[in-house]
Amino acid sequence: MKLASVRTDHAWKLGAIVDDDTAVALLPPALGTLDQLVRSGPAALRDARRAVANAPVVPLTAVRLGPPLRLFNRDILCTGWNYWDHYEESAGKREGQDPAERPKHPTFFTKGPDTVIGPADDIAFDPELSEKWDYEAEIALVIGRDGRSIPEERAWEHVFGFCVANDVSQRDLQRAHGGQWLKGKSIDQTMPLGPWITTTDEVDDPYRLQIQCEVNGELLQDASTKQMAFRFERLVAELSHGMTLRAGDVLLTGTPSGIGNARVPQIFLGEGDLVVTRVTTLGTLRNRLAVTQLTSAASH
Repeated sequence: MKLASVRTDHAWKLGAIVDDDTAVALLPPALGTLDQLVRSGPAALRDARRAVANAPVVPLTAVRLGPPLRLFNRDILCTGWNYWDHYEESAGKREGQDPAERPKHPTFFTKGPDTVIGPADDIAFDPELSEKWDYEAEIALVIGRDGRSIPEERAWEHVFGFCVANDVSQRDLQRAHGGQWLKGKSIDQTMPLGPWITTTDEVDDPYRLQIQCEVNGELLQDASTKQMAFRFERLVAELSHGMTLRAGDVLLTGTPSGIGNARVPQIFLGEGDLVVTRVTTLGTLRNRLAVTQLTSAASH
């Protein structure tokens, strides 16, 4: 299934994407939200599958797609340097943060959940905050079953599905805080996620997915998941080693080569730029950078 959070009639609803991704079946409220469904186990997913047959269907253009998930257990979990071509392209360009040798284990970090926006929402852009806004097309795993110290051969039992993401980063902030990446990865309203969650059974081979990122119509990233340094199963196993993963956790799995910071000359994002992120079978994100005063004080 392809499950989405959709807004229609001034309310957010659970939807199933149908008709070759052109329409959405509006599932009954009794099934709860997509956040709840992800956390409710296989029986809830079976109920959702059965409900599609009798659900009203509307064109996808008639609804607004929001972030698939809105309630997060913790920060977004992330993987760095997970495509060797990306690792190599950035050599000598990390401003003193190059490791001595290729990592033998995945590199993990986190980013704040307030970064998450929907598949067509504007990316907040504040030029006073950073001069180096970069794009990073990625695949995200959505955890669907709690587990600790999960062996690689059982990793997929704990994955609910896949999303497309773009880990928009501020490179100067990323380098400025003692080598830690959290700050340069956690700016509010900057990480598109979606357009829906594609359950694992919809993907025949997770290592034949093509990841692409276009900026203003120019293709800047184009790679296959078969190029990953550490496979999805390895990421789940190593991250969960001694650490419980919870249903509803989101794990970004790394970006391939082509990032703006590593190019000559460098390419950074600016006001009005259109960033299109796509992964075969998983969908497309279309997000434009819009000036937002992130440096002004805000309270909730």
